[in-house]
Amino acid sequence: MKLDPVLLPRPQVFERTAGEFTLNRSVRAAGVAEAVDAIALVSERLWSSSRIRVDHAETDAAGLRFIADPALAAEAYVLEVGPSCVEVRASSSAGFGHGAVTLLQLMGDGVWRSATAGARAITIPACRIEDEPRFGWRGLMLDVARHFLPVREVLRLLDLMAMHKYNRLHFHLTDDQGWRVEIKAWPRLTEVSSWRSRSQVGADDATAPENDRPHGGFYTRADIAEIVAYAASRGITVVPEIDVPGHSQAAIAAYPHLGIPTADGRDPEVEVWPRFGVSGFPLNAEEPTVEFFRTVLDELLELFPSVDIGLGGDEVPSGPWEADPRSWELARVRGLGHPRELQFWFLDQLNAHIRSRGRRMLAWDEILEHDEPEGVTVLGWRGETGVRTALRRGLPVVACPDNALYFDYRQSDDPREPVPVGVVVDLRTVYASDPIPAGATAEEAALVRGAQANLWTEHLDSSRAVDYMLWPRACALAEVLWSGPGGDFDEFDRRLETHLRRLAERGVEYRRADGPLPWQERPGVAGRVQDQAERQREIDLLTATIA
Repeated sequence: MKLDPVLLPRPQVFERTAGEFTLNRSVRAAGVAEAVDAIALVSERLWSSSRIRVDHAETDAAGLRFIADPALAAEAYVLEVGPSCVEVRASSSAGFGHGAVTLLQLMGDGVWRSATAGARAITIPACRIEDEPRFGWRGLMLDVARHFLPVREVLRLLDLMAMHKYNRLHFHLTDDQGWRVEIKAWPRLTEVSSWRSRSQVGADDATAPENDRPHGGFYTRADIAEIVAYAASRGITVVPEIDVPGHSQAAIAAYPHLGIPTADGRDPEVEVWPRFGVSGFPLNAEEPTVEFFRTVLDELLELFPSVDIGLGGDEVPSGPWEADPRSWELARVRGLGHPRELQFWFLDQLNAHIRSRGRRMLAWDEILEHDEPEGVTVLGWRGETGVRTALRRGLPVVACPDNALYFDYRQSDDPREPVPVGVVVDLRTVYASDPIPAGATAEEAALVRGAQANLWTEHLDSSRAVDYMLWPRACALAEVLWSGPGGDFDEFDRRLETHLRRLAERGVEYRRADGPLPWQERPGVAGRVQDQAERQREIDLLTATIA
């Protein structure tokens, strides 16, 4: 008998049965309407990789059958392979998609290649699989504000996410260094804010040099429609984020009246920021500025059907408000004790706006410094402190602790790592992560929606760099979120050796276990390196106000 197939993420139930199913030249398929995208994916892979044609037929005559089963959970599926047919049962398009991905993994090497020199047969081992995800939010956050990725690369990432059963792309579209989404009401956001004249290279301090290469780009409304539709066909929701009221220098560069006036009352004159880190130019808290962003959000809600809408709220410098007499007056009139509270007043206004349209605010864990955040899902990024605090306060949370799930952080202590930033987040660290913190009560655990990896791109200026930092760490997180934490790392690592051949077939330039790859087209990037103890002390200090 052949060895059991390598499946990743690991299914909940796998039973090997007698026999095998052979595909040769052509196969007939039948399925319900919800399975159309799953059938299309299997058809495209079979033809591209093996020149096996998929024809449509009535269910009883089909070799591939996609059957509705309303008793199954939304993303669950049952896959049965026998000598005469393959059946995938699910209750939704997402479930059928997950079943299709597992079916393709059962087909062995070669199925993810884009073309073949000639027709070949495929043998699928007979088996029964019952499967469903452990967590509902299985995400990757992609920062396209610091370094823009063209549409083709975003679609490629969505394909890779679907291969690993991810279901959320958190799309970080705006920051100090660029604005990446077309807003018809405010055209200068793309005419001006989508390009910067140069970029910092290297470490996060004032000594880092800058190159003289302009960088930019943005997604048109048609681009966004394509990305959202393509993601939906792969069972993925695109969650947009605009970051306010900090991380907004790019917007202020296009519309200076959004910023805090200078000491002599003039609008600030700033450029789209070429440096990385945290800009010292937050938005002002005037009502017209809030209305500006209500208009932005109205267009964003048209483009993105996601219930969750990211509003940022992180790393807001309060110093400019504290130095501004008008901000003190606004705080007094609004019954606030200090101008720094304008941060949460601003977010409250936009939160109320999207809630009135049936949407829900997603915000970084700085929102926990607010006394009464309402209707918000917290992104817990500062270690586990944000996650634990949100759960104590009864707020839903998506875990993304930087010391375990920041994929821009270095992957080893090897000095050859091309991006030596932060603490070491290696494959074993990712696989050992658990979105639910130790000691959480059952009620608190129920509030954990899932987790995501965050890929900030200050030092990642190409798709090659993105590949290197995501894979195979994203393989490990995919298994944690789908199969549940607590798996055997060594057993996972053995399966990963085979799974990496699938990534190679898709052209992914993943990081190899035997050491860093020289993907960078420029010398290694210097960055701030920390150890875990230093980072924990920093987290404790940063979160003292919310713990």
